[in-house]
Parts: sequence; C-alpha cells; structure tokens
Amino acid sequence: MSGVRRVGLEEALELRTNWRHACHALLYAPDPGLLFRRIPLRYAVLMQMRFDGRLGFPGGFVNVSDGSLEDGLNRELCEELGEAAAAFRVERADYRNSYASSGLRVVAHFYAKRLTLEQLTAVERGAPLAQDHGLEVLGLVRVPLYTLQDGVGGLPAFLENTFIGTAREQLLEALQDLGLLESGSVLR
Repeated sequence: MSGVRRVGLEEALELRTNWRHACHALLYAPDPGLLFRRIPLRYAVLMQMRFDGRLGFPGGFVNVSDGSLEDGLNRELCEELGEAAAAFRVERADYRNSYASSGLRVVAHFYAKRLTLEQLTAVERGAPLAQDHGLEVLGLVRVPLYTLQDGVGGLPAFLENTFIGTAREQLLEALQDLGLLESGSVLR
C-alpha cells in the first residue's frame, strides 16, 4: 500500500495534529475441536464482515486525548461486539504494531487478545445484539486455520477475500508470530 509505513508506538503517539487514530484487535482462543471429526481447529480467530463488504478486525477510531488507546479500543469493542466484550479488557501488553497512512493521515494500531474459548463463544453469541450490529458490522467470521486436501479450501481460499487496509497483512503476521498455524501451513 503506497503511503503506508510501519511506525513504532512512541512515534505513532506523537502524530496528533490532523491525524486520526484507529485501534483494532484480533481476538483468538485455543479450540480443541475437530471439523468433520478429522481436521483439528487448534484456534478460533475472529474477524468481522464490515459494512463495506470487506473483512477487518473489531475496533475503530479513538480519541487519543480522551484517555489511552486501549480505553478507546475497549469502548469500540463493546459497541461492535456487545456486552460479552466487557468480560475482558485489551491492554497495552496486547499491542502488536502501528501503521501510519500519510495520505489519509490515519494511524492504525493493532492488538491481539487471547481469550478462553468460552469468552470467544460468548462474544459470537452476543454480537448480533451489539449497538453497531447490522450497521458498521454485518457479522463475525472465524478464520479457517487449516488447508483442505484440495490445497485451496480453508485458509488459502479465505485469504482471497477483500480486506480493509492492512488487515490481511496483520492477520498473517499475527498467525505466524503467535504460533496459531501448524508449521508448513500455506501462507499466501
């Protein structure tokens, strides 16, 4: 993406005048389940279908002068995911990276929060009752962390979707860095 560069958190926080800050979170949980009683799921990772038909992560624009980035992100999560998001809190320790887009004058901050499978399932169940459901958020989806025997189904097919901003890159980097994929999994 032209005009988009990765920046450190300190540098990102210095970008205030005429810059907007957005915070998004990858929520994930260990999942011991099997798909079709034979394909190990290993982890459940949530993304959302946005109002514009693109995939992204829950979150949104925050006002850095009204508190911490994490305060704003947690507020956004409650608006988009509902009451179940109040059962956990994304903290600074969950921070992963920031990207600055000079053309849009937007800084996108990215977090990854490990939940229990019960917490993640509660988020999925409660999301249709959230304030922004049907408006900003059209629904949640789980990222398939497997590749089917045809070599296309699962994660490779999922990655062919259209993602907002740097969401695809952030997803792939987080899956690898957090060890959520089996070694040798297809990353395109």
